Amino acid sequence: MSVQKLADCCRFYSGGTPDKGNADFWKGDIPWFSPKDIKSFDLVAAQDRISDAAVRLSATRMMEPGTILVVGRSGVLAHTLPVGIIRQPSAFNQDIRAIVPNPGHDAEFIALYLKANQALVLKDGVKRGPTVHSLIADFLEELEIPKFSLPEQRQIAARLKAQLAEVETARQAAQAQVRDAALLRTKLVDAAFDACEQWHPIATVAKVQSGYAFKSEDFKTSGVRLLRNTNILPGKVYWDSAVYLEESAADRYPGYALEEDDVLISLDRPLISSGIKVARVGADDVPSLLLQRVGRFLLKSGAIDAGFLYAFLQSSRFIGAISWHDQSLGVPHISPGQVEAVELPLLSLHEQQQLVSRLQSQLTEAATLAQAAAAQLAEIERLPQRILAQAFAEPSP
Repeated sequence: MSVQKLADCCRFYSGGTPDKGNADFWKGDIPWFSPKDIKSFDLVAAQDRISDAAVRLSATRMMEPGTILVVGRSGVLAHTLPVGIIRQPSAFNQDIRAIVPNPGHDAEFIALYLKANQALVLKDGVKRGPTVHSLIADFLEELEIPKFSLPEQRQIAARLKAQLAEVETARQAAQAQVRDAALLRTKLVDAAFDACEQWHPIATVAKVQSGYAFKSEDFKTSGVRLLRNTNILPGKVYWDSAVYLEESAADRYPGYALEEDDVLISLDRPLISSGIKVARVGADDVPSLLLQRVGRFLLKSGAIDAGFLYAFLQSSRFIGAISWHDQSLGVPHISPGQVEAVELPLLSLHEQQQLVSRLQSQLTEAATLAQAAAAQLAEIERLPQRILAQAFAEPSP
């Protein structure tokens, strides 16, 4: 296959940033692209817009529709080479390389070729920094691209874009399945409790113990772990960021020693995008001590099953009841009293355990469906790079 360097078939341009202190520069209608905007192949809008004066009086540059934009400096270059084509006259900043094909060369063909060679560029063409990475000077210019006639380039680009559009349709459908699988868990939990009667405050069967206000100056790098608000994620205790208290000091706080199967709730920012921050203490989570702004449920013996309470805390009814929580220094929080005031159904202990058993079986099936949906989505998301790589692969002799 005959090849040529990109520098022989394209012109390369650098951009710039108008003075941020000049408000008039940022009141225009000209899209001004920076790395955060290069998230699709067809670039139709940028978050920032600038004026004609900004173009005249700064290092930024106007480019015509059909210009290829490649991110040249960004942390994203650790794993992705963002490439797109502007569809309207636009400007861009210094962290982007603009590529304009010479006559006889198709912009979409060249852009797709760059995307197909993402792995090569990221491996050999990126200079790594502590947080920000950048393209090595002249690496793209020296990159070799197959020679085809202009009609052949356009034919290849059209075929690839059609294939990628089909993959994108499949990806969106798979994403919907993943969302539906996630919603199924909530629906199952809600359905388990919706049919219940005789609702009473949680305080009837459990109290919420808030953790002790251990002083940060007493934190150590080894000893007995202190379970903080940051150590709770929806459904699990998370120890990647742990602080400790000396064992001799920890012995003075037996009332805050956690036990396996304890039910916990974060009292600061209890609701995050992935769910409600409730968890149960596992065998690997002890010994540990309860720190302030984390609540532990102290259950009335024989009145409530820990698994029943834990399931209810994940229901829409409970989440809705605490969603009006107050603000403390701008941080959403709830108090033990507010949690205890939320009503839950009071079934016999045997009925509670039966409900938990049925629900756990349903949730296991739902988790299997969710894993299958996630695996299908991951496989679909790998398809574009495979399609592009195959399209530009040199044929076997």
